[in-house]
Amino acid sequence: MESVRCRTLDTIRRRETGYVPFEFDLCPSLEEEFTRRTGQTDYREYFGMPFRWLSAGPGEREVDFGRFFADPGRLSYIDPWGVGHRAGGFAHFERMVPPMEAFTTVEEFADYPYPDAEADFDWARAAKEIAEIKEADLVAVAAMNITIFEIAWYMRGMETFMIDLATRPDLAEYHMDRITAIRRGCARRYAVSGADILHLGDDVATQRGMMIAPEMWRRYLKPRLASVIAAARQVSSSIIIDYHSDGDVTGIVDDLIEIGVDQLNPVQPECMDPFDIKRRYGDRLSLRGAVGTQTTMPFGTPEEVESVCRRLIDELGRGGGYVLAPTHVLEPEVPWENIEALCRAVRDR
Repeated sequence: MESVRCRTLDTIRRRETGYVPFEFDLCPSLEEEFTRRTGQTDYREYFGMPFRWLSAGPGEREVDFGRFFADPGRLSYIDPWGVGHRAGGFAHFERMVPPMEAFTTVEEFADYPYPDAEADFDWARAAKEIAEIKEADLVAVAAMNITIFEIAWYMRGMETFMIDLATRPDLAEYHMDRITAIRRGCARRYAVSGADILHLGDDVATQRGMMIAPEMWRRYLKPRLASVIAAARQVSSSIIIDYHSDGDVTGIVDDLIEIGVDQLNPVQPECMDPFDIKRRYGDRLSLRGAVGTQTTMPFGTPEEVESVCRRLIDELGRGGGYVLAPTHVLEPEVPWENIEALCRAVRDR
C-alpha cells in the first residue's frame, strides 16, 4: 500500500495529483458529541486524517509573573509567556490580560523573563513524538503559530502595541527581536527533530483587509518572519512552511511566497476568493482550508456542505497543492450532519 504520509507531502509539494488530504478541529462540545456518537476519543484517527500536531512548549516555568498584574487573583491562569487569562463569556473562549501594558522603556522589556528557546521547551519529547508520528505513516506538524506579531501584542496589549509600531518603534522592535530570536531557535530545533511541516502564522488581517498597512508589515514583520523560516531551512531544506493568518491577506501573498512560505491557511472564502488565489499562485503556493466556518459549515445544509467541498476538491485540488479543511475550529453551532457531509465528500471523491 502506498504511504499516506508520502502522498500527503507530495500533494502539498504539488508533485501528486488526484489526492486531496483533509483535516478539521473540533471545539470541546463537538469533541463530546463525537465521543457520544462513536464511543471513540481520537477523531483524527477515526476519520482517517493524515496530520498529527505537536508542540514542544514552552512548558510551565518557575517565574513570578503575578508581579506584572494589578490583581493576579482575578486571573484563571498565567501562561508561560506571562500572559494572563480569564474565562470569557461564551463556550471555551478566554480573555487575555497583557503583562507588559505599562512598560515605557526598553530597560523594562530587557528585564522581562522571556522564555528560553532551549531550557523552557521539551525538545526530547518533541523528537520522540515526531518519530512516532512518522512511524505510524502520518505527517508530523510542528505548531509554532502565533509566531511574532500575535504573541507581541498578547504580551503588550493590542492597542498599546499598535501605538508602539506607529510612535515608539524602539519599544516594538526590541520586543519583536526578543520574540524572533526565540522563534528562530524553536524553528531550528523543530527542523532538527524531523518535523515534516512547520506551522507558522499571525493574524495580521481583518476580513476587510490588512490589520496594519502592508508597508508596515513589510518593514517590521516580513524580515523577522523570513529569518525564522531561514533558520528552519538551514537545517532541513525539505521542511514545508505552512503559514496561517485569518482575514484577507491577498496584499502580502507575493511576499509570503518570496520568503519561503509553501502553504497558505485558511484562505477564508468570506473575504478571499480561493479559486482566484489558486489561479494566480497555484504553481507556487499550496492552499489549506477554504471551507467557510462563518457560512458553509454552521449554516449550510448537508447537501450544500458536500457540494461546496466537492467543488473545492475538484478545482483547488487540480494539479495538487490543496488540503481540504474548514477555516477555523468547528464551533458549537456546526450541526454534526455537516461534519459527516464534509467527510463524505472526501471519502467519495
